[in-house]
Amino acid sequence: MKVDFLLIGGGLAGMSLGYQLQKSGKEILILDHQSGNQSSQIAAGLYNPVTGRKMVKTWLADQLFPHIEPFYQELEQKTGRSFLRPQKIYRPFLTVEEQNEWMGHSSDPLFQGYLDGLFQSSQSSFLNDPFGGVMLTQSGWLDIPTFLEGMRTFFGDRYRDVIFEEDKLIKSDQNWSYENIEANEIIFCTGVHAAQSKFFSYLPFAPVKGEILEVKQEYCPEFIVNRGVFRVHLGQNVFRVGSTYTHFDLDQGPTERAKNEILGRLESLVQVPVDEVVSHKFGIRPATKDRKPFLGKHPDFSGVYIFNGFGAKGVSLVPYFSLMMRDFLLNGSSLSPEVDIARYFDYI
Repeated sequence: MKVDFLLIGGGLAGMSLGYQLQKSGKEILILDHQSGNQSSQIAAGLYNPVTGRKMVKTWLADQLFPHIEPFYQELEQKTGRSFLRPQKIYRPFLTVEEQNEWMGHSSDPLFQGYLDGLFQSSQSSFLNDPFGGVMLTQSGWLDIPTFLEGMRTFFGDRYRDVIFEEDKLIKSDQNWSYENIEANEIIFCTGVHAAQSKFFSYLPFAPVKGEILEVKQEYCPEFIVNRGVFRVHLGQNVFRVGSTYTHFDLDQGPTERAKNEILGRLESLVQVPVDEVVSHKFGIRPATKDRKPFLGKHPDFSGVYIFNGFGAKGVSLVPYFSLMMRDFLLNGSSLSPEVDIARYFDYI
């Protein structure tokens, strides 16, 4: 088989970039090992314009957010699946000072389009929000397992569930070969596994372990609650709740420490008993030390690229940056210096 682009990795990043390239008329093939794709499979999938403990407008929000819902809606049409869940996010205030600060934001043009409402009193007797909170719009979540399943079906024989062995990748004068595949270009979308690649091990990955729970609990508002933990309704009073964020015990699987941490935070936010812990899962996010993605071309190996490092905000970042990467690959357009791996060439 001959292809223009061989993409290694079929998580959120690989599937999205593969679609952009195929849509542009290129022959692609995605190699992926489903059971090794933990990060995308268990990710919360939130897209949220205001993030972090300090509740600040997320990086590049005005560039990112116009692309998010149209991109996933297009893929819903292509796959015949439903996986995009637009939903408001409610973030309680922790102090009256924070409440006052956000009252000021209500007239700030920088926040226009992202604020659905500001509240100075509690929105539910079931919530610990005595100072009220901010209701966000242009937000929601992506059902990533359903997205991935739909994309695998969409790509058909252009997707293969295999274990990729890098030592079988051979460079010839004109292209790269891998077993019976000949490719003009190779793109690594392998998440944390790229840190072990001979091509990209020099990049400063900072893998982050995240653990999430699915719990049964009463109280089903029409919005996602997100402060300290996120709480996303999956149906039938089952909620995905999380997540933790640690740089240690990466290989220990789900931990009792994280479970107790999540349940404690949930208890302090939603004042309704948890009836049952349905599941407890973990994944390793492909985060980076500067919290910016890795896009670009290897400085020494011809035809080798990376599209990776999206961390916990992949759902928000990938639609915009997959377009940027496509234009870089096909048209020679520039990459943003903030994400171009050229920022690390001095460390090779």
